[in-house]
Amino acid sequence: MTFLNIKPIAWAFSLTTLGTEMLNSVFSFYYVKLFLHLYKVSEVAFYQAQMILMIWNALNDLTGYFHNNSKADCCSSRHSSVLYGAPLCAAAFLLPWFPWKYYHDGDWLSGLHLVVSLCAFDSTLTFVQQAQCVLFAEIFTRYESRLQLIKTNQVASLVGSTSILFCGLISDNMEILLNFQVIAVVVANLATASLYAGMCHISHLEPKRSPEENLFSETVQDLPWTSVISLMRQILTQKNFRLFLIVNFFQVFHLTFFSNFMMIFVDNLIPTDVLPSSIRSIMYGAGFICPQVCDDSSCIFLQGLKI
Repeated sequence: MTFLNIKPIAWAFSLTTLGTEMLNSVFSFYYVKLFLHLYKVSEVAFYQAQMILMIWNALNDLTGYFHNNSKADCCSSRHSSVLYGAPLCAAAFLLPWFPWKYYHDGDWLSGLHLVVSLCAFDSTLTFVQQAQCVLFAEIFTRYESRLQLIKTNQVASLVGSTSILFCGLISDNMEILLNFQVIAVVVANLATASLYAGMCHISHLEPKRSPEENLFSETVQDLPWTSVISLMRQILTQKNFRLFLIVNFFQVFHLTFFSNFMMIFVDNLIPTDVLPSSIRSIMYGAGFICPQVCDDSSCIFLQGLKI
C-alpha cells in the first residue's frame, strides 16, 4: 500500500496528529531543563509539581464523560472541541518559556509557574486529544481505513518530532533563551494552523452519518453514571485489557522518563568540550526520529513478507 493510495481524509486527520505531536514533543523534552537550570526551581518544588501533575492528569482524563454531556459550544461536537482547544493548547504550550520575572534560586514563584504550566498544558492537550480519539472511532469504522490512518499518523508523528531537532539547533540547546522563545512561538503557530487545517478538511471529507448512527451516538452520550461504571467494570475484568494496561504503563513510563531527563543526563555525563552543542542537538533529534523511522521501515518490511 503506497501513500498515494491513502484516502485524503486520513491525511487530513494526520494533520491534527502533527499539530499535537509538535507541541507535546517540544514541551516534554525541554521544560525540565528550563525550570531546573534556567529558572532554578528547587528540587522540592519540582517534586511537588510532579505530584500535583500526576493527580491532575488522573482526574483530567475523566473529563471525557463531562465533555460528552456538556451543552457548551466548545463541546457541541468533536470538531468544535479541536477548533476551540487548538489555540488554548498553543497558549498553554507557550506558558513556560516566558518567565514571570527574574527568578532567583529556589524562588517560590518559579515553582508556581511550573505547576500552572504543567496543569494548563495537560488539560488543553487532553481536551484536544480526547476529541481526536472519538473522531478516529467515529470516522474510521473499517479495519482497512484504520490501518491507513495508523500509517499516516506514524508519518505525522515522525515529522512532528523533528521540532525537537530544530529547536535545539536554533537555540543552542536552550543556551540562548530568546532564540528558543522565538522558535516556540513559531511551533505554536504551526501546530495551531495544522490542527485547524486538519479539522477543516475533515469537516468537508467526513462521510455523512445515517440517522440510525446519529441516534445511537446520542444514546451512548446520554448513558447514566451507573451504566458507565458497569461498562468500566466489564472492561477491567478482561485479562487482555489488564495485560495491555501493564505493558502500556511501562512503555509510557520509559518514553516520559527518556523525554524529560535525557538533556539533564547528557549535560552531566558528557562535557561540552567532548560533544559540541550542535552534535548534541542532532543526537537529541535522532533519539526521537530514528525509532519512528525503524518502526515504519519494519512495518513495510513485514508487510512485504506478508506477515
